[in-house]
Amino acid sequence: MMKPPTANPSPPKRRRLFTLGARFRRLLKLLGPGVITGASDDDPSGIVTYSQAGSQFGLATLWTALLTFPLMAAIQSMCARIGLVTSQGLTGTLRTHYPKWVLYTMILFCFPAVILNIGADIQSMGAVANLLVPGIPAFAFSIFFTALLLFMIIKYPYQKMAGMLKWLCVGLLLYLVVPFLVHPDWKAVLHRTFIPAIRMDKDFLSILVALLGTTISPYLFFWQATMEVEDKQHNGKQKIIVNKRVLEDMRSDVSLGMFFSNLVMFFVILTAGTVLYGGGVRHIDTVEQAAQALKPLAGNLSYALFTIGVIGTGFLAIPVLAGCVSYMLAETFRFPMGLDKKFNEAKRFYTVIIVSLVAGLCMQFFGVSSVHALLYTAILYGLTSPVMIAVILHIGNNKEIMGKYTNNRWSNGLGFLTLILMTAAAVGLIYFTCFT
Repeated sequence: MMKPPTANPSPPKRRRLFTLGARFRRLLKLLGPGVITGASDDDPSGIVTYSQAGSQFGLATLWTALLTFPLMAAIQSMCARIGLVTSQGLTGTLRTHYPKWVLYTMILFCFPAVILNIGADIQSMGAVANLLVPGIPAFAFSIFFTALLLFMIIKYPYQKMAGMLKWLCVGLLLYLVVPFLVHPDWKAVLHRTFIPAIRMDKDFLSILVALLGTTISPYLFFWQATMEVEDKQHNGKQKIIVNKRVLEDMRSDVSLGMFFSNLVMFFVILTAGTVLYGGGVRHIDTVEQAAQALKPLAGNLSYALFTIGVIGTGFLAIPVLAGCVSYMLAETFRFPMGLDKKFNEAKRFYTVIIVSLVAGLCMQFFGVSSVHALLYTAILYGLTSPVMIAVILHIGNNKEIMGKYTNNRWSNGLGFLTLILMTAAAVGLIYFTCFT
């Protein structure tokens, strides 16, 4: 007697499943420096800025996520392409092809800004952990997180570190869940997303400047270029071969990372704009204030997800911040570098990382609040970003450096638009800080 046919998929269905599986595996393989860079942009400092925008103006700034996405993608793609073509980071390119004063000026502004950023993130992580476990002081959590981060960075080689950072990106999905727990007015959300609302007053223009400065930060430029080189070299390619396929993969990775970054920004503004603004909370200075204000208005689950997300973003962003500084100094002064190297093979490289994290940790013990650190960071980033974007555009169009891989019209158009907006943001930041 013949057995009945099994429930195995038909050949066409199997082929479709195989194709979908292959595409998914290819997507996972593409996830690299771009995704990590984009996700690290949504650090605790960024969460504070997004929460401020939502609590002060409700849903009125949601449209900025649509604006910053193509700008970020264009600039980060240029940085990634520079890294691939030159086989070195931006610092190495500046050292080789430009006057030394340009390089030293970038380091002079970026180094203290990154340290302040690290300090603000460590403080924020400690503060929100204290909200979850009030019995342990915030500074104790800050010390613990700093020690754990240093252990991870020094102990694990690049591949494992990159793998852990990719998994930490998943933690940002928590921010995509929270708005669905608080039931926003989706019709108003769509309206504010696609129809910009602009108010010509100091407070609104200040938050626009802050959102631009938070999303388009100079340290991301340096990290992106360096990590493209590091990533390829870890795949056994000491000499990076640039071709159409490599560039397409890079653009897909960067675009996905920047989309993810702006999606998180959108949903944090949406959460704060729905819950905090709707509940009458109009002023947020720190991320723990945002979490505390969320608890009675949105419930314990939303509060817990928001708080845990802050800790996850800190673990993601701080290695990027510290690594950026260390790579910059290593390329400038030509000492051994690389997250794949053991401590005794790159002592000065890891020493810079240790000093960066310890300096950031010590800020709270010297009375530097996270609010002041964020203000100073914004000023330094605001001053540096336009100059750095101009330099990136010049490199991207320099045939002596880029050969046949110079910028196309689309890249230049978005790049120059970014330059104009960031210059306006820098001027606005100086005006609001010094004259109002």
